Amino acid sequence: MPSDQLSANEKRRYQRQIMLPEIGEEGQIQLKNSRVLVIGVGGLGTPILQYLSAGGVGYIGIVDNDQVNESNLQRQILFGVKDLGKLKSIIAKERLSKLNPDVNFEIFNFRLAKNNILGMIRDHDLVFDATDNFTTRYLINDACVVEGKTWIYGAVYKYEGQLSVFNYKDGPTLRCLYPDPPEPGSYVEAEESGLLGVLPGMIGCYQAIEGIKIITGFGDVLSGKLMTVNIKTNNIQTYNIPVISRNKTLSSL
Repeated sequence: MPSDQLSANEKRRYQRQIMLPEIGEEGQIQLKNSRVLVIGVGGLGTPILQYLSAGGVGYIGIVDNDQVNESNLQRQILFGVKDLGKLKSIIAKERLSKLNPDVNFEIFNFRLAKNNILGMIRDHDLVFDATDNFTTRYLINDACVVEGKTWIYGAVYKYEGQLSVFNYKDGPTLRCLYPDPPEPGSYVEAEESGLLGVLPGMIGCYQAIEGIKIITGFGDVLSGKLMTVNIKTNNIQTYNIPVISRNKTLSSL
């Protein structure tokens, strides 16, 4: 049930956020009443989940059916050695519930597919893409267009990260930036390219920031823009994304 007030404990917990005039108690209540879906509990997903949980988002759906492996530990700092072989989503819920027991977590231990994504996205206010493959990203994009949902895109490669907000108030979508997925074999898979571990933490934090801004209604949202961050050169750039007709076939669905 939506709430129109904060408890005394919540006021103490979120004091620093509530002090910000752009958020205040009203914004904190909006966070408390929001329902978000985080797809992927990897290098991007773990910081997104940690900061949304700490920040007071009331309901978080967690989508992932992978197990923790040793190569994850270099960047997915929600997990430890004792978690090897266990489901990421279950471990994430356990850890995050200790961080903030007031958050309601729901686990979806399966891969997104054409036959389940629409119903899942429909039940949430905001979607976070924390995946690492083009197929899933285009599926998320097309489903969000159909359901009228905003989604927050993040991607990382070696030393560079990308960030944008798609389908926000009829703004551009992923297909406005990249009309079609790249052909198989035309790109290097994530597990083969190498990655500095801190980079997905940075981009995931940026994604969480955009989500909090959208929910509470303050600041400039990265809709219609692609931000790139290169941690090797300290170069940050923002590019405009034009709106392309939405009549294009949503081929992922």
